[in-house]
Amino acid sequence: MILEMKVPSPGESIKEVEIATWLVKDGDYVEKDQAIAEVDSDKATLELPAEMSGVITLKAEEGDTVAVGAVVCLIDTDAAKPAGGAAPAAEAPKAEAPKAEAPKAEAPKAEAPKAAPAASYAAGTPSPAARKILDEKNIAPATVSGTGKGGRITKDDAVNAVPSMGTPTGGSRGTERTKLSMLRRKVAERLVSAKNETAMLTTFNEVNMTPINQIRNEYKDAFKAKHGGLGLGFMSFFTKAVTRALELYPDVNSMMDGDYKIAYDFADISIAVSGPKGLMVPVVRNAELLTFRGIEAEIKRLALRARDGQITVDDMTGGTFTITNGGVFGSMLSTPIINPPQSGILGMHNIIERPIAVNGKVEIHPMMYVALSYDHRIIDGRESVGFLVAVKEALENPVELLMNGDAKRALEL
Repeated sequence: MILEMKVPSPGESIKEVEIATWLVKDGDYVEKDQAIAEVDSDKATLELPAEMSGVITLKAEEGDTVAVGAVVCLIDTDAAKPAGGAAPAAEAPKAEAPKAEAPKAEAPKAEAPKAAPAASYAAGTPSPAARKILDEKNIAPATVSGTGKGGRITKDDAVNAVPSMGTPTGGSRGTERTKLSMLRRKVAERLVSAKNETAMLTTFNEVNMTPINQIRNEYKDAFKAKHGGLGLGFMSFFTKAVTRALELYPDVNSMMDGDYKIAYDFADISIAVSGPKGLMVPVVRNAELLTFRGIEAEIKRLALRARDGQITVDDMTGGTFTITNGGVFGSMLSTPIINPPQSGILGMHNIIERPIAVNGKVEIHPMMYVALSYDHRIIDGRESVGFLVAVKEALENPVELLMNGDAKRALEL
């Protein structure tokens, strides 16, 4: 029996996926539930498992965009599992490769006559579509060799054209052109959309991290021992500070929907993480109800899933506010871009010891700059600045404002 394998739906809003990598070759024998391909959607990279055991025939190439429900391969379930001759059989086509390439050797002969009419009026003239592409790339048509009739510059010539890098003076000057994954293209589209469609502003403040460092230094070992190796990091403090500030300034926890504002009475916090396939933003649901231990455990679970490529569309769906930590890469200050349709994003940065004035004296303290980017269409200056100040106050007085005066109880020790 020939089984048609179709692309399953990764989520309600996803209509197409891209074949990122085939993990098997055409003609291979595959086992049921074996991962045969990695497919990219605009939200995540997922593995495609074989539905039955048998010999596979691929019907799509790597890089192809296919609709959800489309057939991407066939599995012959009646084929016997090879006992050891599969490898030579798979290599047989390779032996014939030189024969298949024989016509390529004649290509120069076929192209030779085309070189003769170099003086054709069409030589070096781009087609309308090619001219538009060249103008967008800021490439002069005279620098592009046309492969069309009479030397005309085709759309493919324009797509493959690269800007001049000047006169080489020695050394390696190799280039590589690779197609962006669907996830990366979607992230790029959303970032540009956020810049173009929102009235985005950024306000800044600084936080003295001494109180949090003191708590972590005092309790991190006991916290790790009590909670099965779970670390007490900075993200739980920032998440708790953000959920508290969202309760004080609910406009920051709302979204635009045409002429309406949607306000939420819960805080689903999106945490920006860097995965192997690019930026991913999994969501910590109802973070306002979680303890420090609960937040750390959930962030660790989501980060591991993102790192291992096991993150799902549902893990990244929703979110009412985002936290991003550029400090892990050494960023001192940045203006984070809103994660639409959300209205705000908090940017954390690296911690640097700096001199500050404390009670009329100069002291050295670990300081962090924090940034809040927000949509000014729905959030006014009073709310944005007040929100960031509330975050700062909670981080500089965590025992009173985040732990109800009892650090050990809040940490479940």
